[in-house]
Parts: sequence; C-alpha cells; structure tokens
Amino acid sequence: MVAQSEGRKDDSVRSRVADWLFKSLWVWESRRNDVKVDVYRKMIWPEISGKVLDLGPGFAKSLKFLSHATAADGSQVVDAAVISGYTALEPNPFLYGKLHRNAEENGFAVGYDAASCAKDARAATKKKEGAVPFTIVRGTLDDAGRIPQAVLDGAPYDTVLTSFSMCTVRDPQATVANIVRLLRPGGKYVFIEHVLQPDVGDPHVVDDTGRVDVRFWARVQNLINPVWRAIGHGCNINRRTGDIIAGACGWESVDYRSVRPVIDLQSRIMPLSFGVARKAAKPAE
Repeated sequence: MVAQSEGRKDDSVRSRVADWLFKSLWVWESRRNDVKVDVYRKMIWPEISGKVLDLGPGFAKSLKFLSHATAADGSQVVDAAVISGYTALEPNPFLYGKLHRNAEENGFAVGYDAASCAKDARAATKKKEGAVPFTIVRGTLDDAGRIPQAVLDGAPYDTVLTSFSMCTVRDPQATVANIVRLLRPGGKYVFIEHVLQPDVGDPHVVDDTGRVDVRFWARVQNLINPVWRAIGHGCNINRRTGDIIAGACGWESVDYRSVRPVIDLQSRIMPLSFGVARKAAKPAE
C-alpha cells in the first residue's frame, strides 16, 4: 500500500500532512507486512535484473532479496553483474530517508533526480567505484503526460517492479500500459500486490484450502473499501490487479499466482497476487 494516489507532485499542506501520516503508519505496518509476504517475494525477486524501475518502493526493504555479491571489504552488496542500475520512483518524500539508507546498506550509490527532488540532492552518496547507481525520482506513472523526465530518459528498462503499489495508483490500467511502454522488448514486469478475493475456482489460486469464505470476505472488502481508501492514503483493497495486468496489451506471457493467507484478520481482506509478465519481443503483427 505504498501511496501513489496523487499521480503528480503535490506540495500542498494537506498533501504533505497526509504523506507524513502515511510514513508514520508505514514504519509500523511495513514490518507486519514483510513477515507475511517476504516468502512470496523470494519466489520472484530472482527475476529482477538489468536496468530496474521500481514503482512506489517505499522503504525498499526488499532490496535484500536482489542478487548480491561479496565486496572487497567482505560486505554483501548488490551484484553489478546482475543489476546495472536502479530507479526508485517514489512520490512520498517522507519515505526517502529510510529508502536512501536501505539502498546504501545494499551497496548502491544513491543519487536524486535534480528536477523532481532538488531539496534532497545534497544527500547523495559519495561516488563509490563499482557501485550500482540508485536514483530516487519523485512521481508516478498514472499519467503518461506527467511521467518524470528522468524516468523517460532511463527507458527502456529490463525490469519494472511493483510491490504493494498498484492499490493506490489513480488509474491501474493506465499505469500498466505505461509500464509496458517503458519496458524493453522482452523485458519483465515483476509484481506482488494485494487484491480482491479471487473467485471460487480461480485457476491462479494455489494452496486454496477452503478455509476462507471467499464470497463473504469479498463483500467485506467492497463494503469497507471507501473507508479504507480514505484512511489508507488512497489504498484500495478491492482491485483485481492480477487480472488487470494480464488483460493489458503488449505481453508475450503473464504468469501469476494468487494466495489466500489466513494469518490474521487483515490477511483475509488482503489476499495476494504475484508473478512475472514478459513484454513481447516484437510488436504483434
């Protein structure tokens, strides 16, 4: 639920207060979230390679699941032979401190896009020989006409990543279409998102034990979504994100699975879809 809802840079007092409140909530909630979902991230993070665009990374604690290598000082750093560059497109500037620190802890050389993050540029990491560049850019992919220039200049990407970001984008179909455009032919979109309870018999559902009353919890999701969205900084809990991704034009294949965790009450209103979509190597004739 990393907030992407504004679709553009907004420095109004109301927006900044909302961003700060979300950051304060996410410090606590992200810890609980990671306990539940890291097992699924580990299944698909090995697909991430090359030049990466991460949409709504939040604190980016999942950087630890990227391919790592041993540095000269014995520390574990992101493997430059696997990851050549990383662009973190994050609209909430209150998340940048922890985002920056997590990137540095994984061996990245952190920088900021001067056009969208001018106030933060002075915090850039001192250049380190051989370190993979990690650029923080403020913005979203909601609107093709408002995508930050730094993101456009970095295209095409080998991998685009979203992790609990599609719930808050204003227009998920438009965002997925922009992801397809920004990928190179044959590039990968790696995603893990919470979704509306999949239907009974949905072929994407794995380990479906029948312990969840699907119809009941789907009704609950739809009923409480307006309130959830208001208090969750735009987070929607009733989107069929896996289906939205699979239904977009431009894919060669979309391989995703859905799970219905029964860990706690919240997990019943936040089943997960995760997988990899591959862009067609050449346009369809």
